[in-house]
Order: sequence, then structure tokens, then C-alpha cells
Amino acid sequence: MQRADPAAKTPKSAKNRVERLFGQWWRRQSAARQDRLATFGPLASVVLFLAAIILAFWYLRNEEFEREQESVKRDTEISQQQIRLRLIENQEQLVRIAREIATQAIDPADFITQAESFARERPEITNLIWLGPNRARKASHSATTFHAEAGLLGDGTSASLPQPGKPNEPEAAFTTTRSLRQPVYSQPFTDSYGMAVFQVHVPLIDHNAFVGALIAEYSVENLMRYFVPAEVSNRHAITLVDAQDRALASTVMPMPGSTPQRAAIVHEVPVAPVGNGLILRGQGYRTSIGLIGNTLFWMVAALSLLTLWMLLGTWRHMGRRLQMQRTLVSETNFRRAMENSMLTGMRAMDKAGKITYVNPAFCAMTGFSEADLMGRMPPFPYWPPERLEENSRLLQQELQGRSPAGGIEVKVQRKDGSQFDSRMYVSPLIDSKGQQTGWMTSMTNITEAKRIRDQLSASHERFTTVLEGLDAAVSVLSVQQGELLFANRSYRLWFGAESQGHALLAGGEPGRPYMAEGDDSVDNLGGLPTQELTDAGSDSREVFIDSLQKWFEVRARYLQWTDGRLAQMLIATDITARRHAEALAASQAERAQATSRLMTMGEMASSVAHELNQPLTAITNYCNGMVSRVKGDAIEKDDLVAALEKTSRQAERAGQIIHRIRNFVKRNEPQRLATQARSIVDDAVDLAGIELRRRNVTIQTYVAQRMPTLMVDPILIEQVLLNLLKNAAEAIDNAQLPQARRNIELRVIPRHSAEEGGVIEFSVTDMGPGLKEEVIARLYEAFFSTKADGMGIGLSLCRSIIESHRGRIRAQNLYNGAVVTGCRFSFTLPVEISRPEAPSSTNAASTTATNTAVTT
Repeated sequence: MQRADPAAKTPKSAKNRVERLFGQWWRRQSAARQDRLATFGPLASVVLFLAAIILAFWYLRNEEFEREQESVKRDTEISQQQIRLRLIENQEQLVRIAREIATQAIDPADFITQAESFARERPEITNLIWLGPNRARKASHSATTFHAEAGLLGDGTSASLPQPGKPNEPEAAFTTTRSLRQPVYSQPFTDSYGMAVFQVHVPLIDHNAFVGALIAEYSVENLMRYFVPAEVSNRHAITLVDAQDRALASTVMPMPGSTPQRAAIVHEVPVAPVGNGLILRGQGYRTSIGLIGNTLFWMVAALSLLTLWMLLGTWRHMGRRLQMQRTLVSETNFRRAMENSMLTGMRAMDKAGKITYVNPAFCAMTGFSEADLMGRMPPFPYWPPERLEENSRLLQQELQGRSPAGGIEVKVQRKDGSQFDSRMYVSPLIDSKGQQTGWMTSMTNITEAKRIRDQLSASHERFTTVLEGLDAAVSVLSVQQGELLFANRSYRLWFGAESQGHALLAGGEPGRPYMAEGDDSVDNLGGLPTQELTDAGSDSREVFIDSLQKWFEVRARYLQWTDGRLAQMLIATDITARRHAEALAASQAERAQATSRLMTMGEMASSVAHELNQPLTAITNYCNGMVSRVKGDAIEKDDLVAALEKTSRQAERAGQIIHRIRNFVKRNEPQRLATQARSIVDDAVDLAGIELRRRNVTIQTYVAQRMPTLMVDPILIEQVLLNLLKNAAEAIDNAQLPQARRNIELRVIPRHSAEEGGVIEFSVTDMGPGLKEEVIARLYEAFFSTKADGMGIGLSLCRSIIESHRGRIRAQNLYNGAVVTGCRFSFTLPVEISRPEAPSSTNAASTTATNTAVTT
């Protein structure tokens, strides 16, 4: 058996108890009192009925007023659009005529013909004037039917022409268009016939020089007559006024002698693209309200039903009203707690400007207590004394409901006298009946935000100044639209303000951004993720611009523009001088290398002479011996042939020496060839052997097997080896070392390191006295030498040759404990290992070792 829940019975029992008590109270009331209480419901219904009728009329009237406002606004904007389109169309045609005049495509006679045709189709244009750069009229056409002399002023000039030194509107427009080099509209003025007109001045530019102006004069009356639609003028009055609020032309003619009253509905828009203070004003008036019977009928029916319902359920709803009141109190307390916890200051005022509410945040911001502010009238205590007039104006604007939706920025003074910047937002206070009872203002402290904004502005200005001061051209181009988003001063100086310069620097077609090689399948990078492109690094390339005759080093990078678009940034640095310097340095280095080889051969001249003397002496001896024996008829044929063969071999030996020296010293263009390290070593050792034998120095060579092919200039590398071998032999000979230490080792081995990768290392090791530490530190300086007759360019040139092959050269002493036992020079050349070198047929199984004994 289930037990009843006591909590479920509580609401029902309470309700029964209340109904019983109410019945007892009602029965205790007199009949008159019961009648009065019973009639309270119908009376309240009637009052509500009347209020609803009033609200309905008010609502319908406001709705009619809003519709009329919207209609005036729409008609005014339609008229503005018609006039604007006409002005833009005329301006384009005038620019075309001005271009033909500037390029001398037409003469004054042709201009008058075109002007007549142009003005015939455009009744709003009264005059077309062609002026020279000194304001002299070259040709003109007037569309007015007045006599030509009627439009002259008292001094014989026309009010439509600019006059130097006179502050009239045509002169101001002419001066402006000459300065800006673009079409300029003048302020409206009265011409010589008393008509309101304004002018457009189109500059005549020939080879970037100002050669005059083309002036078109518009009649304000004709502009209104022909381009305000008839249906618009039938509905509303459209007036064209100037910056001083003077009516220049209108679709409605005012009564003579009467001052027209300002319409209840006014909408004003500027006349674009003139931008000269002309304002198009649309005016409308309230109309009578009609055809509201159906609405009233249904409202009466609804209110009648409401009256019956209220008669039946007034007291039944009393309990519900009490419950709603409690809910409202609870919600009010909740809102009050929420307002007290906010950091935004809240202030309420009635329609007279008296403060009726402030929250704790407002008091904390200003430093005033709630008692100090409640009930106060302007001027308020938190207004700075120096801004009383400005704050009074802002308060009146607020009370009139004309505060901007974006809020107003004001200065607020705390109780301690300090001030801070704040932004106030205003909204109307509406009571339960829909009536406005005042204004609610929220205030936010923006001191820190304003400081950050000012810092950002200053930072942006500094950044822009830096970019404008760069010698490099910086440009940013939208990838999708091909629009030039930014260009600094250097870019504009070289390429103007067009995007074609960006395309030239990118190496592509004009209007297309630079695309890295291998991206031919990508169309303008459309659809690619922006994040991946902007995270990618920049690449560098060198571009020659034929029109400027300049070389540029261009670095490209993709970035995300401020509006989210993918853009490409190019930084182009002028490297023309560097390219010329590099070409000059390469030429000088080539001459220096050839000179160094000649100097080496010059230093080895005595050795070469001694080397050639041996085969030549042998040839002489053989020839003299054969001549003697032939004269004595004491030689056989076989002996003669053998002697001639020996003579031939000695001649070949001398020829090889001369041929090798000639190949070494002749001047060739530097060229890198696929070369074997063994052939370089063999040629260098053959040449160096002449000097080594003279100095009684032996050499051992070691060339590793199966080494990759080198892409080098063999003559230059041979020159480096010869220089190192000759220096080692000179060091040994000058130190007068014993025969046991008079030897040099030349080793060529492959090596791999994390820093250099795969390289071939050439090392020359001697057993000489070594080098001092201070000499090693300055070893590669130009014109530094330890020799008395040295020029100091040998090792410096060697390092330049090795570094041009992307290699490295180094020197170090060899030690046995603390004693120097020799010196080693080594250099590396990078290689790309593809296939191993085929072993030599004569040295396939062993290391090459050559020992040369020198005899003096």
C-alpha cells in the first residue's frame, strides 16, 4: 500500500484554505461595498480601452511618419544617384577629351566641334572652356542662348574664367587641379548671368607636365530639372543647397516674398563625386491618417472581450498578480545585484537631466558617493571645470536623443581632482507603459585602451617611416585579385603606383604574383591553405629590369594581409653596383691568377734552365759524336740509328718540359671541368719536381683509389698545389735541414664531416721548421710575406681560388711534444659522389708512391 506524499498535498490544502478565508471575508462585506468592488473591473477595462485607442492613434501616426521618412530618404537617394551617375559619366568623357587635347590629337577647331556635340547631348552643361597653363583661353563653347558680351563683368572678364590674384571659385579650382593633377570640382558660384553654377576642372597632362585645363560648367538649375525623376518631384520637394545652407535650386518654387518653413521630414545627402559642399535635401510633410476603421473595429472587439474576461476573472487573477509581483521583486533584486557587480558604471537621468540612479561601479570610477550624486542637476560634480561648456552641449544632445550609437568620448574628473578618459553609451528608459521616462547611461574607463591605441598608432607611424626610408623597394600584392596593397617610396620612385613593377620583380607576367619554380600547376595559389604559405620561408633571386638597366636582389614571402587576404611581399634591393664590382673583381682575380703563375715560373727560371740544359747537352753530345764518326766513316748504320733515337728521346723530353710550362702559364678563361684528382696531382708534381730536384728535396705522393670526379678548374687547383709544394721546398732548403728531413708528403684522400659533407682533401706536409703563431694568423693577408723578396699574394690567391670552389684551406704546425717537427697545408674541395673513379691500369692494386732523388 502506497503512502501519500505530504508535500504534494500542501499546495492544494493551502489553496482551499485561502478560498475559505476569502469567502468569509467577502460575506462580511456590505452589499454596497461588494458592488463597488464588483464594478472596479469594468471601470479598469474602460480605462484600458481608452488608453488603447489613444495608443493606436499614436502608433499609427508614428508609423505613417516613419513611412514618410523612409519615402523621403529613398527619393533623395534616388535623385542623388541619378545626378552622381551623370556627373561621373560626364567626367569620364571630359577626361577622354582632355587626353586628346594633351596629346595634340585635336586642335581648337576640332575641340569646338566636339564641344558642340558634347553640350548638345548634355543640357546641364552651359560652358566648355580650354585654358592654357597661363589661364589663357584657347577655345570655348557656350551652350547658353544669351549674347556673348552679356556674360562679361564690368572689367571685361568672365566670371567663369579663373583670374590670377582674384579669390574666385574658378581660380581656386584651377590652382587645385594644377597642384593635384586630377579633376577638381569648384564651389558653387553665380556666373555672369546670375545663374548658380559650379565647374569641373580636368588637368591637361603632357609627358607629366601641366599644359592647361579643360573646364566644364554645370547649371545647377538644369541639373535639378533633368535629373530629378518626375515621380520623385511629384511626391516630395528636392532642393540643392550649398555649404552655407543656401538653396541653389529646387523642384518647388517658393511663394514670392514668403519665407519657406522647414519641413517636418528632412533628409540630406552629399552630391558625390563633387565633394564641394553641395547637399541634396529632400523634404516631406505629415499626411492625414486614414483607413484605420478596421483596426479600431478589431481593437474594440478585443477590448470588449477583455472587459468580459476581466469581469469574470478579476479576483481570480489577484493571486497571480501577487505572485508576479513577488517574482518581479526577486528579479529586480537579481538585476540590482548584477548591476552592483559590474565594472561598467551605470547612471540614470530623468528627462530634465536629474540623476535618479547610479551603481557602485559609477561611484568607484568617479570617487563620489551615491548620496553626492543622487538628485544632482547639471553641472555634475564629476565634470572637469575646463570642459563645462562642452559637457553641457553633450548633455543637451543626450537629452534630445541625438547621441551617436557608437557612444561619446568624454573626460571625467574624480573627486580627488584626477581625470580619466571614458566612453558613454546612452539608451532611453522606457516604463511599463512604453513611455520614455529618462535616459540610462553606461560609462567605461578607456584610459588604458586609448593609451594602447595611441602607442599602436605611433608604432605604425614609425614602421611606415622606416619602410619609406628604405633604399630597397617593398611591395605587397594581393594573390587572388592582383591588387597592389602597399608600395614604399623606393618602389614608387622606380615603378610608380602600378602592380606591373611587382610582376617584373617577380619575374612573371604583369598582374601575376611571383610563383616559385615547380608550382606551375598552381593557379595564383587559389584554394591553398594560408597558414602553410605564410609559415614558409622566403627565397632570393636576382632579376634584371631592362627598362631601368638595374639588377635587383628580390626576396619573396607570402603573408596574410590585415583583411585576411593572402598577399605576396617582395623586397627588391638594387645590386647593380655590387654586380659591377663582382664582375670587376672576377676579372682582376683572373689576371692575378695568371700573373701568379708567371711569377712562379719566373722564380723557377734557374731550375727550368737547369732542367732543360741536361737534354740539350745530351743532344749536343750525341750530334757531335755522330758527326765525328760519320766524318771518319767509323759508324755502322745500326749504331747511327740508335744514336738518333737517343737524340730524339732527349728532344722529346725537352719539348715535354716546355709544353707543360706553356700550358701552365698561358691565360685561359676560368672553366670548371670534370677532372680526376690523380691527373691534377701528376701535372703539379711534374712541374714542382724541377724546383725540388734543384733544392735536393724528395716528395712522396699518396692518392686514394676509387675517388669521385671533381668539377673544378684543373689549372687553378694545379696552381695551388704547385705554390704549396714550392713553399715547402723553399722552407726546407732555407732552413738547411739534413737529408733525413728534406722530404715532402702529398696526400689526396676522401673525407666526410657533418660541417662540410663529402669532400676531397689535399694535404702537403713537410718536415721543415714550421710557422710562428703570429705568421699563421696573418698567413692569408694580401701583401704579407715572410720572404725577403716575396710579394705576399701567393697564399692569398690560393685561398681565393679554393673558396671560389666552395672549399676551405688551413695551415697547422706539427709537434713532437713541444718541438715543431714540420708544417702541414691542407685544402678541401666539395664533391657529389655518384660513381667511383676507375682505377688506373698501372696502379689498380696499390697506392701511387713516387720518390724523386735530387742530385746537384
